[in-house]
Amino acid sequence: MLTLRKARPADCRPATELCLRSKAVWGYDAEFMAQCRAELSLTPDILEHDDVRVAESAGRILGIAQVSRDGDDAYLEKLFVDPDAMGRGAGRALFEWARSTARDHGASRLIVEADPEAAAFYRRMGAVDAGSAPSASIPGRLLPRLVLTLSA
Repeated sequence: MLTLRKARPADCRPATELCLRSKAVWGYDAEFMAQCRAELSLTPDILEHDDVRVAESAGRILGIAQVSRDGDDAYLEKLFVDPDAMGRGAGRALFEWARSTARDHGASRLIVEADPEAAAFYRRMGAVDAGSAPSASIPGRLLPRLVLTLSA
């Protein structure tokens, strides 16, 4: 049974490793992954400022999602699922949590700057393309920017 719970400081290391495993599924090399490590890390500071949930089953973390807010906008900072758990509903559950959390905090949009390989997932969840955004990890790399309009 999959459950979502608030992330705790003890989750930071295993969640960071999960994010890295999940990102690596797209075939990125070691140098690329090293450049992404800081951006993909979950830290106690993030837990203090953003909403973060983990999806777990039988005590094992299967996924993580992080939502931040800025005015009327919410940002899906992270949504990663362990490669062994992909396709079993953890990503959908975490996205639905992110959507609900953003709406509950008064956001009118949920913005996602996605890995190009993950953009199709967000489109299936109802987000639409809204240009591109520079990668925070890789200079010169552009990421698909998607927006989900939230209803009251």
